[in-house]
Amino acid sequence: MQDTIANMITNDLIDDIRKQFLINRNRAHGIRHYWARVCDIGMKLAEYTGANKQVVQLFSLFHDSRRYSENLDPKHGPRGAELARQLREMHLSSLSEEEFGLLHTACSHHTNASSHEEITVQTCFDADRLDLTRVGIIRDPKYLCTNVAKSPEMISWAIKKSING
Repeated sequence: MQDTIANMITNDLIDDIRKQFLINRNRAHGIRHYWARVCDIGMKLAEYTGANKQVVQLFSLFHDSRRYSENLDPKHGPRGAELARQLREMHLSSLSEEEFGLLHTACSHHTNASSHEEITVQTCFDADRLDLTRVGIIRDPKYLCTNVAKSPEMISWAIKKSING
């Protein structure tokens, strides 16, 4: 699976996402958050949850990619999911229907759903929520989905990652 991941996240895909990115890429919802820490946190969680790592990595690219502002923007998740749909044929054609459905669901609902029945979607939600320290919020475990994300060790590791960039 790792080879598939490496082949799917290309410079061309990243460039196509960056071209339409509207907010400052160096702020709280920028590259360090969604292209780096959410991916790192998600990969670590996936080791324990068994989540689809390809979907988790793609989630890190798309979930905040269509924000209009750093502030309240309740429709940014569905817009990020729509961007994934627009770029699917060109960049994500090797994703199965099921995998794309998981990606689309995770992006669409990461800010408004408390959890989801699919472990991959739960892992995506937790990867994003465990990086809230970047904006001064230490996530209460009751707002996390997976047992591994709720563990004090994982929360501590994520806080350090969020603080250290």
